[in-house]
Amino acid sequence: MVNYIFSGAAFLLYFLFIFSASAQHSETDTARDEKPVQRLSEEQKIDQLLQYISNMQGATFIRNGSDHSPKDAAKHLRSKFRKHAAKIKTAHDFIDHLATKSSMSGDLYKVRMADGTIVETYKLLNLELQRIEGQFSP
Repeated sequence: MVNYIFSGAAFLLYFLFIFSASAQHSETDTARDEKPVQRLSEEQKIDQLLQYISNMQGATFIRNGSDHSPKDAAKHLRSKFRKHAAKIKTAHDFIDHLATKSSMSGDLYKVRMADGTIVETYKLLNLELQRIEGQFSP
């Protein structure tokens, strides 16, 4: 009978050890599988928007009736941002106050896409900002 009690106690200890190790292992796997959430500052988001503009293949930016390359458009918007950075707190502010229309004429900035369609720049940037924020949030 003593052997039976010892065997039962040994089995119980073995079971608890295996269960505990299994629980720790699954917690470790879960923690390892989850990617750390990276948060971008508003300035980093704006920088990504400017990179997005600069890298638009086959697009032409229309500002005050003139055509501009994506790199020139990004350079212009970066210049506006530097000039008005104290007033711009968020990437949404950047789009709404600097990247939507000309401060000289009031005309909306537009983009002629590679397929010929013309879209207001603020619409493209708002979509890109949603993608950026979705990529870097929990």
